[in-house]
Amino acid sequence: MRQMITALALALSATTALAAQPILLKPARVWTAEDAGPPHEGWGVLIKDNRIAAVGPVAGLDATGAEIIDLPGATVIPGLMDLHSHLLLHPYNEASWDDQVLKETPDYRVIRATVQARATLDAGFTTLRELGTEGAGTTDVALKRAIADRVIPGPRLFVTTQAIVATGAYGPARRNFNPDAEIPQGAQEVSGIDEAVRAVREQAAAGADWIKIYADYRVGPDGATRATFTQEELKAMVEVAHSGGRPVAVHAAGDEGMRRAILAGVDTIEHGYGGSEATFRLMAEKGVAYFPTLTASESTSTYFGGYVAGKTPPTPAMQAAERAFKLALKSGVTIGMGSDVGVFRHGDNARELVWMVRHGMSPAQAMLAATAVDARVLGRQDDLGKLKAGFLADIVAVAGDPTRDIEASKAVVLVIKDGVVHRRP
Repeated sequence: MRQMITALALALSATTALAAQPILLKPARVWTAEDAGPPHEGWGVLIKDNRIAAVGPVAGLDATGAEIIDLPGATVIPGLMDLHSHLLLHPYNEASWDDQVLKETPDYRVIRATVQARATLDAGFTTLRELGTEGAGTTDVALKRAIADRVIPGPRLFVTTQAIVATGAYGPARRNFNPDAEIPQGAQEVSGIDEAVRAVREQAAAGADWIKIYADYRVGPDGATRATFTQEELKAMVEVAHSGGRPVAVHAAGDEGMRRAILAGVDTIEHGYGGSEATFRLMAEKGVAYFPTLTASESTSTYFGGYVAGKTPPTPAMQAAERAFKLALKSGVTIGMGSDVGVFRHGDNARELVWMVRHGMSPAQAMLAATAVDARVLGRQDDLGKLKAGFLADIVAVAGDPTRDIEASKAVVLVIKDGVVHRRP
């Protein structure tokens, strides 16, 4: 599989190369993401090799020997991040999740992922946290390497390989198939502390940067969301992951799964649609970050729930997502940008920022979530997420000012990742 990725990558390789000379960006304004304040008018950014050399008023930047890129009317911002992505999936209105897991080969899914990685980078997202290959094994590790080695273009990846789920608590759901059939699963199944701990160690050994766990799923007799791991199982997995230097991301849609995960010491909660105010307050107290995946709820409501933007009211699922987001905001929870892209089209990641603003964040707060806040969640606050001398040169330019109009985050005109220009005006 890894050899196949490398061969494919050579065919799709971008023609970009590390800049042989410094680059001076001259936009209308620069937003550094050091706070939620407005952009700096008349500033520029100087890049040398793969680092930011200087940020400040253009007149004070030494442009000797530099390539000058003029960006009239544009705002230069840090490269955007999406910390809940699935490059090995594509929209569910193209093929259901079950069909992707059961009918699409890992080879085919990786080929799609290379194209989807490029679309994501072109949209200004220079970093992703991949939260599970959904039945495609450890192919995200090879994808990460191919991108890091500049064999193919794509965002910087932090990967989880396979998510860990309780036995019988994921999909494709066996109850929907012949009981004698061996049905491939979209994650690694475990029961009991010993198996759970072993799975964490196996995923770490396979190359996982983070460990992804499902604390609940739709396993109730009526299909309702129920907690799937005991408190002891969750605690054991988190302890082993942390002892190995790996943070833990937890899928938890219901309040009890969230509560158990928080008490177990996890680092992030994904979705949280059914969380209570008390649970969100507990998240804030324990410093657990929240990734609301609002666009996933909108997308599935559009595909399967009859929602039509601008014509029908939000579905109950969308209302639950909005309620949870507002509770998290009110409770002072750290909210990052994580969209669950893959449920919807890769490259449309910025739709999540629009929903975050609709539900109560200012545009500048949403932009911080996708830059400095996400970098802090990754533990990379010292070299990613801001425009600051010494930081990695992950830089995007957009038409307009996204700190005033969040829709401008979609109007990407320039993308630089690790000092390489991938998209130009």
